[in-house]
Amino acid sequence: MPMSGRGSERAARSAGFTLIELLVVVAIIAMTAGLVSVALRDGTSLQLEREAQRLALLLETARAESRASGMPVWWQPGDEGDAAGFRFVGLPPSLALPTAWLDADTRAEVLDGNAVSLGPEALIGPQRVALRLGEQRVVIATDGLVPFDTVVGVGQP
Repeated sequence: MPMSGRGSERAARSAGFTLIELLVVVAIIAMTAGLVSVALRDGTSLQLEREAQRLALLLETARAESRASGMPVWWQPGDEGDAAGFRFVGLPPSLALPTAWLDADTRAEVLDGNAVSLGPEALIGPQRVALRLGEQRVVIATDGLVPFDTVVGVGQP
C-alpha cells in the first residue's frame, strides 16, 4: 500500500541524519582525537626522562659509596665519539656501575664544570647535568644537600 502525502514526507525525513546530529558526532570525534593526541607522549621525551631518572639514581649510588668508603668519586660524561657514554672515577672495581646510556644517542654535559664531584664529604656543592636526546633536553641537579633530581622538565632546549 503506497504512502501518500504526509506519510511519505515522514519516511523521507527519517531516512537520514539531521545536520545537528552530524555536527554533534563530528564534535565528539574531534574532542576524542584531541584528548588522544594530548595523552600520547613523544617517545623521545619518555626515553630522556628514563635516562635522567637512571642517571640521578646512579649518581646517588656513587655518592653513597664515596661517603661510605671515604674515597673521592667523580662522574664524567664521555666525549662525543665515546662508546661508553660516561664514567665514574674513583669507585672501587668491585662496584661496577653502568657506564652506557640506554639510548646511544643520549648526550650529557656538566653545567659549570667538566665533572660532577660526588664526595666523600657529606656536603657537596650545587651541581647540574644537562641531558639531551634529539631536540629534547632535561637537567638534573642537586644543591649539595638533597639528592640529584630533575629540575627542568623534558622539553625543548
